[in-house]
Amino acid sequence: MKSSRFYGRRSFLLPSIFFILFLCALASINEIRFDNLLRFGRCSLSSILSNNTSHQSYTSPTQDQNSSSDDIRILIGILTLPDQYQRRHFLRMIYGTQSPVGAKIDLKFVFCNLTKEDQKVLVALEIMRYDDIMILDCKENMNKGKTYTFFSSLPELFNVSDGSGPYPPYHYVMKLDDDTYLRLGSFVDSLRPLPREDLYYGYVIPCSSMDPFVRYMSGMGYLVSWDIAEWIRESDIPKQHLEGPEDKVFGEWLKEGRRGKNRHNAKWSMYNYPDPPTRCTHELWPDTVAVHLLKNQEKWIRTLKYFNVTNGLKPSKLYHIP
Repeated sequence: MKSSRFYGRRSFLLPSIFFILFLCALASINEIRFDNLLRFGRCSLSSILSNNTSHQSYTSPTQDQNSSSDDIRILIGILTLPDQYQRRHFLRMIYGTQSPVGAKIDLKFVFCNLTKEDQKVLVALEIMRYDDIMILDCKENMNKGKTYTFFSSLPELFNVSDGSGPYPPYHYVMKLDDDTYLRLGSFVDSLRPLPREDLYYGYVIPCSSMDPFVRYMSGMGYLVSWDIAEWIRESDIPKQHLEGPEDKVFGEWLKEGRRGKNRHNAKWSMYNYPDPPTRCTHELWPDTVAVHLLKNQEKWIRTLKYFNVTNGLKPSKLYHIP
């Protein structure tokens, strides 16, 4: 009787133990699958968020994903002031919608040391978001050495001594005013046939002259080859003559140092806005590289409309712009 009870209990316990083990195994498998599912979900979500972030980020027109080693490399420094937040955001739209072919153009907003608490926060946010700002070690000024500080800082900032990058890092460096509209495609086309050494490019002053060797290039925007930027850093000539109208002073450096033997006069592809008319102005026309003295929104809008800059706007159900 006891023996039959023992066997009965054993016959009940053994299936129960196997059933419990089966449940444990099943739970383990499901847990693994669930963990994998969670990991897959997290990975997919991260990918989606990453893609969305990349589409929302500001891409300089100069960061061409299809660029090649044969492209012209240009650094454009727009000299401006720390408090000009709206102007910088506006110019990011202006240049961010241009895609010149055959060039890699890095565009930087350039100003001197920050002096206010709000600048330290707001400019830092701009740098985190756009990474297109250069803060020079100087006191903010227009005609007391800011241009010298900009050009003379470039070799130290961009030359790579370990050979990990190209030399020169840029073929050309340009100083540009923040009230100048530069049409990047036309600008690049005008540079293609020009030398990449000892070059000085811009709008010749005086306005009545077409000879690039008479005086200097207008401060609306002038360009030099990288070797001249290196010369500015190394030579004592600029250091001894920092004050005065910055574009005139720059031209005097090159004259005294016998630099810029290759010169290109971009007049009348570069000119001042036609209103008010002066000897330096010109009506807007298709063969334009740059328009200067866009001092208010009305002048900017008229200029942008003339060049049909919004023609590439894609149709969408989300908006209607007649």
